[in-house]
Amino acid sequence: MEDDIKAEKLPNLEYAQLKFLLTCPDSLVRNKEDTKFKLMEVIKAENMSHLYRHLCDDLHWDMDHQLYERMKKANEHKLEQLDATIKDAVENLGESEVREANAAKAEYYARIGDKDNAISQYRVTLEKTVGSGQKLDVIFTLLRIGLFWMDHDFIKKTLERAHSMISETTDWDRKNKLKVYDALYAITTRDFKKAANQLLDTISTFTAVELIDYEEYIFYTVVMCVVSLDRVTLKQKVINAPEILAVIDNIPHLSALINSLYNCNYSTFFVALAGIADKLKTNRFTAPHAGFFCKEMRVIAYGQMLESYRSVQLETMAHAFGVSADFLDGEISRFIASGRLHCKIDKVGGIVETNRPDSKNAQYQNAIKQGDLLLNRVQKLSRVINI
Repeated sequence: MEDDIKAEKLPNLEYAQLKFLLTCPDSLVRNKEDTKFKLMEVIKAENMSHLYRHLCDDLHWDMDHQLYERMKKANEHKLEQLDATIKDAVENLGESEVREANAAKAEYYARIGDKDNAISQYRVTLEKTVGSGQKLDVIFTLLRIGLFWMDHDFIKKTLERAHSMISETTDWDRKNKLKVYDALYAITTRDFKKAANQLLDTISTFTAVELIDYEEYIFYTVVMCVVSLDRVTLKQKVINAPEILAVIDNIPHLSALINSLYNCNYSTFFVALAGIADKLKTNRFTAPHAGFFCKEMRVIAYGQMLESYRSVQLETMAHAFGVSADFLDGEISRFIASGRLHCKIDKVGGIVETNRPDSKNAQYQNAIKQGDLLLNRVQKLSRVINI
């Protein structure tokens, strides 16, 4: 039963993405009518009355009441059949059949977009499940429901339960799969470093196709790594990774982004960053963080260039990035003020001078602070001992 659920991607996160596209600006999503048509075709085919009602409320659609009532009656009829199957299993069959009957009802609730009843029914199924592998499959389905509806509290609690259960098993396939779920949730909470590490750990063993497809998985991996990893690690684990090389050219701007940054081709980097920014803004997991990501990438690029020089002409630097000197002046000024770049601008001379902190001096100051802390603790301890 659970294998069927995974194969059918229940609930299917692609439908949540289609809904998100309908909320994006017209400048980013030009064929919204086609997107709406595609989503409505699925809703009609699966009789997704609950999802349809949610979309009408959330997107302010005019509800087709005749369509809604037809789908609602179809749902009620199907649920009556499922309840009869559960009753028959309880009265005449064994525990395995009872569990499968309850799982079928949970699956149906998930398919039609009835979040609350789906969660409740999957919990009933979980109570009747014996094997640890099947229990984890139910937990994964609950996680997909949480991710479909972006219920952060529910996702967090379900992940904690999944980690508690996974620690008691040696099922490496499901352990690796849980890392992908972890990574996707980490993206939504802007923990890019954790997401990058989890995605890299599963790059050669990816099997979570019920969650995201492989191309989307590679997109998340590269984007999270390029903003989180140092230059050496990026080359070893991402740029040279055969799994990434096999797919990266299928994703517009992604190869240009990472390779231009590594090769210090900054004008190409800025063009690629603009293209990736549009893709981030139309992805429901990354959209809230698109601005933050672009800012961090610009800091990385500016810092990488300045690291090679003691001073550089502002005009030269602006030309390298393909922007105006005034734009670059404003950008760098803001990053200097926020402590993100260690340099100063000589406006009269038109020069950017680096003033990177002395590492030896920083170590010395840190040693003094740690020493003072240790002395204070020793003094407190001595007073206690004397008493």
